[in-house]
Amino acid sequence: MTTPSEPHAIAERDLCCLVNGLAQQIAEHTRDCAVTLGLTGAQATALRELAGPMTMRELAERMSCEPSNATFVIDKLEKQGLVERRAHPTDRRAKCLVLTAAGSAARERLLDLLVQNSPLAGLDPEQQRSLRSLLEQATTRS
Repeated sequence: MTTPSEPHAIAERDLCCLVNGLAQQIAEHTRDCAVTLGLTGAQATALRELAGPMTMRELAERMSCEPSNATFVIDKLEKQGLVERRAHPTDRRAKCLVLTAAGSAARERLLDLLVQNSPLAGLDPEQQRSLRSLLEQATTRS
């Protein structure tokens, strides 16, 4: 005998599996694109997220990782000449992460690769906007 909430629990489980599967496909696609550029998946994620100057803490939040993990990734990108640490304009305790010219070029190449054969490529722009809206609703509950 099923309980009244069982169909809802099964539907939620199925939806969670689909969201998780999509996240895994996106992560795999990111790693594949990263390899093309001689980067790790984490380095590609950092490069993708560095749309402008930001602190290590801001980058870590965007990467969904601890600041110490982001520091390790940035150390590697800095050694490759893709990122620089600069003095923060208003907080002398913090550093700003800034892409170098080579880093900006690598980021552009990465972004081009990421849209090619993306797991989301099968969705038209309207479907992508709808998915984004639904995911935002699901992740921003008050």
